Amino acid sequence: MSTYEDVLGDLLARSHLRSGRELAGLVQDAGRRMGFRSTAMYVTDLQQIRLIALPQPDVGHQPTLDVDTSLAGLAYRTQQAQRSRDGATAWLPMIDGVERIGVLMVTAPALDDALLGRGGTLAGIAALLTVSKSSHSDLLVETERARAMTVQAELLWAFLPPRTIGTTEVTSSAVLEPAYDIGGDTFDHTLDDRGLHLTVIDSMGHDLASGGASAAGLAACRAARRSGGSLTDIVTSIDRILDTWFTDRLMTAVVAHLDTSDGRLTWIDCGHPPPLLIRHGRVLPQVLDREPDLPLGWGFLRDSPPTEHTARLQPGDRILLYSDGVTEARSLGGDFYGEERLADTVIRATAAGAPAPEALRRLVQGLRQHQGHKLRDDATILLTEWHPSGRGGGARPAAEGHDRIPEGE
Repeated sequence: MSTYEDVLGDLLARSHLRSGRELAGLVQDAGRRMGFRSTAMYVTDLQQIRLIALPQPDVGHQPTLDVDTSLAGLAYRTQQAQRSRDGATAWLPMIDGVERIGVLMVTAPALDDALLGRGGTLAGIAALLTVSKSSHSDLLVETERARAMTVQAELLWAFLPPRTIGTTEVTSSAVLEPAYDIGGDTFDHTLDDRGLHLTVIDSMGHDLASGGASAAGLAACRAARRSGGSLTDIVTSIDRILDTWFTDRLMTAVVAHLDTSDGRLTWIDCGHPPPLLIRHGRVLPQVLDREPDLPLGWGFLRDSPPTEHTARLQPGDRILLYSDGVTEARSLGGDFYGEERLADTVIRATAAGAPAPEALRRLVQGLRQHQGHKLRDDATILLTEWHPSGRGGGARPAAEGHDRIPEGE
């Protein structure tokens, strides 16, 4: 008789030479051998509004589920398993590290804790397999899309990292809108041996040339960073690329690094909105405001190197980076979304216990509603939390300490 470990090992072995279309069927076979009556894999769409079922053999069309109103959506939003009232169905979050992929539905005559524990492991493996197949499976990519994507959006999404990354010390999550028609905004976050690197870029315009400039800027950032360059080297490299190949484009950017061992934040601001610091459930106004350098492009930095700023964070601090398309979003009546509403939405969500990616999902929903679901400019938001105690993603009790952030440490 096969053991639980044998079933999972067999699932991994069989997955190597199977396509994305066969993935849900493989997970269903493994689930039945583990004691489940049935399973179904659901992935979220690009804007995290709906959960869509992956195709399975001998299973007809399965309805799309709403993230905000369904039990499956509750499992996705909270990253916690949810059981139906009759106890015969459960929804288990599919998570790759800290990135939410979707949910796994499992059914059984009786879902006890031991069986649910096995289901959680199966959901984790299903998430990893989905991510691994997505790089070369149009089916999985198309399942996540509600409509066609513009060429510039396709270009930028191909360059983007996972929306959420993290460790026991730090969590970083980002969103990008309008998802199917993004033009000049982009972001990057990645972990290195000292902490977390962050970048938010906003290229002038909303066309293919804007997307190309942002993609080139991101590539220049990574090339400089991965060859050991400093923040100044990164910014100078982006400026040089724009001045050489995109002579008619200007770009604003914030490039930053968070040392997760001691909370030291270092950043350069090139004509971009300054970072916001959220501490103890409130924004500390202007604490991270510094005199910005000129935007990138047109060789502004040839004779004037950028200025690196520093500040020391406290455990539980959150840093919010965003593009001006967020705060300058106008309602039909002409009302700006504004910095205060931006921060308040994040604070309310995290105070209620929402993890960082869920706080940003709610924020973007509110932003779309504010503009009548028709964003007129790109909007990028990146939320980073330093939690050296290893408890990331939710609300924190207020820590002792002063609000002042020392400069130049």
